[in-house]
Amino acid sequence: MTMLLINGSFQITGTQPDGDTIHFTPNNPTEWALVGSGGRAVKHDVPGRATLRLDAIDALETHYGPSRVHQPLHFAHAARDELQTWLGFTNVHQGPDETVTAATPDTVPGFILTNGADIHGRCVALVGRGTPEGASGTDVDVDVDLLRTTVNHHLIATGLVYPTFYRSLFPSLRTELTAAVRQARTEPAQGLWPSDTTTTGAKVTGLSSLTDDAVILPKLFRRLVDYLQLDNGSLTCFPAYLAGVQDRFTIASTGKRCTGLNNVVEVTNGQIVRMTQAPEDLVFEEA
Repeated sequence: MTMLLINGSFQITGTQPDGDTIHFTPNNPTEWALVGSGGRAVKHDVPGRATLRLDAIDALETHYGPSRVHQPLHFAHAARDELQTWLGFTNVHQGPDETVTAATPDTVPGFILTNGADIHGRCVALVGRGTPEGASGTDVDVDVDLLRTTVNHHLIATGLVYPTFYRSLFPSLRTELTAAVRQARTEPAQGLWPSDTTTTGAKVTGLSSLTDDAVILPKLFRRLVDYLQLDNGSLTCFPAYLAGVQDRFTIASTGKRCTGLNNVVEVTNGQIVRMTQAPEDLVFEEA
């Protein structure tokens, strides 16, 4: 799989990074114009700084939506902190609103591998540290060995994030990440996996169940939060709500194409929500 290589630096001071987003500035900001080959543009400021969304992973939310709802913060912060440490930041200080007020050093060098931006203008990327082989602004072949040098792979292998795959990710890379997920989930389970209830069932009696207790796939969390804010706590119509949202995906193990997470989410006893397929078995289409 070929992806565009861009060299640059990462910054966190003055931002609110979480476990799957961070800011990046290319050494040559004009290289943003190469992303996506005329597709969605990457939004960036005048110096070239843009927000990255780390490809193939989803960390627990630290501040979702206008009301800044979070998932259990122990795991959300663990993924964020590991991302920052892996990149080379130390002495990171954050304010009560999650904004980084200081870090050492101010920037760290690194690179990204990307094929496009999401609907919010964030560059979707594999993230590496240091200086890679290859010239910035050119397409390079991304194989499993190169994937293993990225923080995306590292966070999955340590069990600190969920896999959330999109169709743009080449199958061989998805296969490697799936193997890393399953290794992290086996005994002894690592990171968030001992607490995960995505497929075993999370008891949801209200918003506090999601913010304080349930460790579940963030995409499912976001759908539940949006639904509960509309429906006053009852889960009776949650499957119908999911059908209306129309997330499009393929179940990799069967090849079945679906529209709506209601195809893989069930509600039992009026309170227990579970996915009937493992997160790594779903391959989503970008909105």
